[in-house]
Amino acid sequence: MLSSLGKINNPILRSITAASTALAMATLISAVAIGLTNPKDKSANKIGVYASLLAFVAGAGIGLVVKDNSPAKTRQVKSSNVQDNTWKDWRDFKIIKKETESQEITSFYLQPVDGRKLPNFKPGQFLTIKLDIPEQDRPVIRTYSLSDYPQSQDYYRLSIKREKSPKDLDVPPGVASNFMHDRITAGSVIPCKPPSGKFYLELDKSTPAVLISNGVGITPMISMAKAVAQKNPQRHVWFIHGARNGEYHACRKEVNRITQSHPNLHIYYCYSRPRPEDEGKYHTQGYADKQLLANTVIPKIKNTHNGSSEAEYFLCGSPAFMDSLREGLDELNVPEDRVFFESFGGGKTKGKAKDASSDEGSIDSAEVVFAQSNQTLTWTPADGTLLEFAEANNLNPEYSCRQGVCLTCMCQLEEGEVEYTEDPAGEPDEGAVLICVSKPKTKRIVLDL
Repeated sequence: MLSSLGKINNPILRSITAASTALAMATLISAVAIGLTNPKDKSANKIGVYASLLAFVAGAGIGLVVKDNSPAKTRQVKSSNVQDNTWKDWRDFKIIKKETESQEITSFYLQPVDGRKLPNFKPGQFLTIKLDIPEQDRPVIRTYSLSDYPQSQDYYRLSIKREKSPKDLDVPPGVASNFMHDRITAGSVIPCKPPSGKFYLELDKSTPAVLISNGVGITPMISMAKAVAQKNPQRHVWFIHGARNGEYHACRKEVNRITQSHPNLHIYYCYSRPRPEDEGKYHTQGYADKQLLANTVIPKIKNTHNGSSEAEYFLCGSPAFMDSLREGLDELNVPEDRVFFESFGGGKTKGKAKDASSDEGSIDSAEVVFAQSNQTLTWTPADGTLLEFAEANNLNPEYSCRQGVCLTCMCQLEEGEVEYTEDPAGEPDEGAVLICVSKPKTKRIVLDL
């Protein structure tokens, strides 16, 4: 009884309940005792009444002082020390497998060191990684497309191309990609940020999706094709990929296997310089271009959709490849808002890019407030972009592409306006700017940096 009373938090209610219970019990006992002895004795009846009143008072007192000592109440109290499992910043991942995919591309499978669950991501998004390269004076941050869409969602995969030095240019080979290929092995630990990016395929649509890539641009397309096969297998997907030959064609067998569970996946491989041993492994010799779309893909889309050529087009690959395809799609009267593209691992853009901002009306100086760093500094055009200006003043904002593509440098603009030195391919969040390709437009700006 006492444990039950202790569960009543209100002391007055607990006291009344205890008193009433004691009164009822005393009255019942007295009545039974008097009835068994001498029910007509008035003095015995008075004693019974007094005993009941005394029990009522005693019960009230007990109700006031009793407390709950059971563990049940303790279980209901949530600890303030429970950790927030939301992944917001850098998180260590271990390389669990490294696998060669082609002459230039290697895949890296990553699992979180802490063993906690991974958040879902949208097919086409990228992962930001941080590499501590001994020869570099600061960590190197890069973004790479997630190249798989595992059903278990217990690992991430990056498929990275080894970047060589460009021909006829005195430029070193890709620092990050060569480090990954040469010095990262199974067991290596790499900090990563959560999946991000605005280049992705929406899985709940029924509109045909045309995925067109060349080279390492195949990586987000694999993720998209697998996601549709798992989540929306009734949707038709056209998977078009261009490569030099089979030696440079990554993940061919893996993509071919998707058709076993997803008959609505239609594959077209284009080899520009096929080898004899590639016979039967590709569909056309040449390039994934406007002619292929006009002569093959679009007619087949019409055949499977009652004469309608409506589709969404996703492009990923080299800049020249995507420029050519965007022009071709425009000539084929594909609406701009049906064309999405990605380069260098970030940002989604619809249709044609706008012209870069001109220098007309540019200011000669500006007060730049870095809010988090408590610094107020004067910027002039000679200081370059806001990223360069921040670095020159001993700030270390994160960045990767330095071309307005990957969104790594995205920063909230709390006051003022900026203008872009070149139109960014990436689309920053509302109220945010890409500091790698922007400079002040007003006399005062405040950045959350």
